[in-house]
Amino acid sequence: MLSWQEFLDAVAREPVIDNGSGRAERDDDWAGAGWDEARRLAVDGWHVPLEGAGITVGLLRERAGLGAEVTMLEPHWDVTGAEVDIGAYLAGVPECMVDAVPRRTSTRGRVVTFLIPGTYSHRVPHEWIINRGLALATLCAAIIEAGHSVEIWSGWACKLGRRRVTATARVISAGEPLDVGRLIFAAAHPAMLRRLWFSVWDGWHADSATELADGTYGQPPYDCRAEDLPPEITDPYVFPFLEETDTQWTDLDVALSWCRAMFADLGLVTGESWELSRS
Repeated sequence: MLSWQEFLDAVAREPVIDNGSGRAERDDDWAGAGWDEARRLAVDGWHVPLEGAGITVGLLRERAGLGAEVTMLEPHWDVTGAEVDIGAYLAGVPECMVDAVPRRTSTRGRVVTFLIPGTYSHRVPHEWIINRGLALATLCAAIIEAGHSVEIWSGWACKLGRRRVTATARVISAGEPLDVGRLIFAAAHPAMLRRLWFSVWDGWHADSATELADGTYGQPPYDCRAEDLPPEITDPYVFPFLEETDTQWTDLDVALSWCRAMFADLGLVTGESWELSRS
């Protein structure tokens, strides 16, 4: 389990094998970027404006109910009021009367953890990878702007022979400012897997790196599990891994609708008739 900096350090290790795909120059089109470009994006972020994809985060937040206000009663002291504050009265404070004043405030405080499988079939189109990542990034931004907190992990999972090989890297920590560029790169850019995760394994122990590279970096299922995360993380949401037979990622509108339904199941959006829209 790696922090984001530890993940980047692992990416930068010199490969211990000659046939790894992480830095293979022939694969730039398939990987979505060269190795140097992928490293730069991991540090600086992939700054695809969410609004540039036709998505308005503020509208999503408003319609989802994430920014919905609730009424709370707060005490207000004055020279008149419904009740006496005995302590203030005995202290000679003129404003010793208390009223319960309604105030509109946003709901706060929920932390949601997502684990995104970073491994998928080589036949999955770039567009599907990007649609899934943009949909997740958009709704995570809406959650955070509403005052909630998210933690995002990228996971590696595959079968290698009879063994299950796993690794995780924390992309966004709960409570830290949301680095949208980093989130979009990690969730939506094909080079996150096809350059960086491959590079992590290419620089691992020679025996393991050789076995993975010779086995085309593992076989399905590529499903991550809650137990792949640290034990203190309870009730994470684990995204399904991408398959070439999936239909929910073929179009950005469809991807947003799928994520909206999933967020509704988590209790993060409200209103059965609410529809995600693009401006």
